Amino acid sequence: MVAKKAQLLVGSEMASFFAKKIAGASGQPSQSVVVRFGASRKVGGVTVTTVPGVHSNGLADAFLEGDFAKQVADNGVTISLGPATGYVLTFSNGLVAYLSGDTGITSEQRLVVHDYYKAKLAVINIGDVFTTGPQEAAWVMNNMVQPTSVICSHANEPATKDGKVLPNTRTAAFVEKTKATAFVPLSGKTMEFGDDGNCTKGCR
Repeated sequence: MVAKKAQLLVGSEMASFFAKKIAGASGQPSQSVVVRFGASRKVGGVTVTTVPGVHSNGLADAFLEGDFAKQVADNGVTISLGPATGYVLTFSNGLVAYLSGDTGITSEQRLVVHDYYKAKLAVINIGDVFTTGPQEAAWVMNNMVQPTSVICSHANEPATKDGKVLPNTRTAAFVEKTKATAFVPLSGKTMEFGDDGNCTKGCR
């Protein structure tokens, strides 16, 4: 991202941490941009909003330097960079998409993502243990976010073979349980969606 002079949009207290890292890689600290909850930033034709997530947001001591890093490691503690976040993206064609990030079930998925932003496309984690599993993620989609289409992510498993979903996987369980049209991301394949959340290209 430093070479491309791209912006890194983050919520909570992560912006200052990444600004230091970017500067250390010969980039501009201003490439790290904070977007607080309830606020938005527009990049190109896309408006980016952060929404709450429910997940740990700790920083491993390996990312720290000096005596402080050793003190953190010796005490077995993790430094928090503030609350976890998800994102709502509003594209220039009018499509509103919810990117859950890593999260458990949270009431904001109904109140904020569905009721206020009215997301028509969602990307939801289904990996279980550290986030919602396939059953919980399907329930969130069916009862809270209620998108037109959903892309499952962070499955933490070999989920497909020759472009087909493997049976007895978390991915297969999610696709079976969710009422929205479910899509599985495939390497090298691009999907496009209209403002109503329906896939218009690269759908299968």
